[in-house]
Amino acid sequence: MQFTQLGRTGLSVARLCLGTMNFGPLTSETDSHAIMDAAHDYGINFFDTANAYGLRSAGVSGLGEGRGATESIIGRWFAQGGGRRERTVLATKVYSPMGDWPNEGRLSALNIRRALDASLTRLQTDYIDLYQFHHVDRATPWDEIWQAIDVAITAGKILYVGSSNFAGWHIAQAQASAAQHRLVGLVSEQPIYNLITREVELEVLPAARHYGLGLLPWSPLQSGLLGGVLRKEREGLRRLEGRAAQTLNTKRAQIEAYEDFAAELGQEPGDVALAWLLHQPAVTAPIVGPRTRQQLDDAVRALDVRLDEKALARLDEIFPGYRTAPEHFAW
Repeated sequence: MQFTQLGRTGLSVARLCLGTMNFGPLTSETDSHAIMDAAHDYGINFFDTANAYGLRSAGVSGLGEGRGATESIIGRWFAQGGGRRERTVLATKVYSPMGDWPNEGRLSALNIRRALDASLTRLQTDYIDLYQFHHVDRATPWDEIWQAIDVAITAGKILYVGSSNFAGWHIAQAQASAAQHRLVGLVSEQPIYNLITREVELEVLPAARHYGLGLLPWSPLQSGLLGGVLRKEREGLRRLEGRAAQTLNTKRAQIEAYEDFAAELGQEPGDVALAWLLHQPAVTAPIVGPRTRQQLDDAVRALDVRLDEKALARLDEIFPGYRTAPEHFAW
């Protein structure tokens, strides 16, 4: 396994992060535990979850037990011992509502305190390595947020803090406030980023590099669109619905060119998509969210894929990206 430091911190993490959103809704607890064991066997020490994971999406059949179920599955895995918790850099998130009563969501000091304690209980641990804001809270001042985080850090419940789905100016705002409180501030940002969705290149990625944040891209295969979807469609192995199907209809020609290029390289499309992210500046670890052990095995192959400048340029031709703002849209 390849390792790197998370942003400007001294924390060593694997170059792939195990996403756990499917654990519960689509993957049984037994299979989830087996996938986490396999991840450790591969040397993946970085796991990502969220307090709200576990709830099935509308219209999706599965095994979900409700909000918090995924953290509970991970907690019962930790409880088996064998160094499972000690070998894991554990990341979870706060923001999403965990109930219908006021103050059961967002980033108020009250919710941060209650949500953190609830996550610790479900995860059966006494600290979180990386506590992430799942979304920006426009209604809560940063002074309040950082004061609550400072209390949690002092109590030994949190080691590092990250963000998810932030704009570049949100990162700047957060870091300015953290500096006033003499806190380290954010050390990571978790955005959607892949060959198809590249808007973070305008301002989020430059902000992350400037402030020393590690980038943890979610949806690296864009809901499977970069994982050989056209071949699977022809073979009757995959049929997309909803937003993914709409995106496929509008980008079919690009995706076809992409799959043809992956074939020229002698690589699987999904491996190329993950390898491309690993070549991008500021990216610490793409988050891979396997439903099965086989999907985890497939993702690990990407670590051995090397893309030269010619291959990277060809991928930019197929899926054009963005220059840093404001040069992308101005002189």
